[in-house]
Amino acid sequence: MSSPPLKLIIEGALLAANAPLTIEKLQRLFGEDEVTPSRQELQTALTELKIDYAERGVELTEVAGGYRVQVRHSLAPWVSRLWDERPARYSRALLETLALIAYRQPITRGEIEEVRGVSVSTPMIKTLLEREWIRIVGHREVPGRPALYATTRQFLDYFGLRALNELPPLTELHHLQLTPVDEDGASPLE
Repeated sequence: MSSPPLKLIIEGALLAANAPLTIEKLQRLFGEDEVTPSRQELQTALTELKIDYAERGVELTEVAGGYRVQVRHSLAPWVSRLWDERPARYSRALLETLALIAYRQPITRGEIEEVRGVSVSTPMIKTLLEREWIRIVGHREVPGRPALYATTRQFLDYFGLRALNELPPLTELHHLQLTPVDEDGASPLE
């Protein structure tokens, strides 16, 4: 039995995977008795897939965690109607905290509170840790040894970024306006 073309194997794996796949993970798809494609061969097949998807409803995207096939952002208003649940909406406080961690990492909770001018709630930090958007990367060598927070690869993947340098400049963020989360201003995540 002959094996299918490399491009089809990669496409099937990307569609079946529940997370982005790196080149190394794609190479592991091949058994010991099979010829493992080189990085260049995999890159060529990924480029071909990207071209194949150019006029389709899905696209091949590279994020920090590797490659994934996703619905085009321009189609989100229609595709999102498939789910009855409302998309997660985050409070301004949670987004401000996440932005501070992303732009100033590593950063302590005290430093976040100093910039924001208000205390950072434990449930908010817990939510960011549970979503695996942030992690503790060490402890500051000061009394109390506060935890240092930084963003994770899952944060980059969720927001469609390959690296932190793809974050928009801070000057662009000042123009964004967040809508209220609920009528009472509460967020289900805090």
